[in-house]
Amino acid sequence: MKKIYLGILMVTTMTLTACNSIPSNNSEMSVGMPNPASKYCIKQGGKLIPQKNKDGGEYALCQLPNGQTIEEWELFRKDHHQK
Repeated sequence: MKKIYLGILMVTTMTLTACNSIPSNNSEMSVGMPNPASKYCIKQGGKLIPQKNKDGGEYALCQLPNGQTIEEWELFRKDHHQK
């Protein structure tokens, strides 16, 4: 009888252990991931100017050292052509 209880206890323990979830490192890493367009603007010596559109959405303009102001993603796409 003790062997049956011991067997049930072991199976239950193994099942519950298998249900333990381990947090994924990917979710933690993506939270702090910088915006590539913002990063590129700053790398070019530009300054980010935060903006809001009519719907309340946020975006940024990039003011380059030569005085040109361009939307950050437009600058990024212009200089990073997709194949």
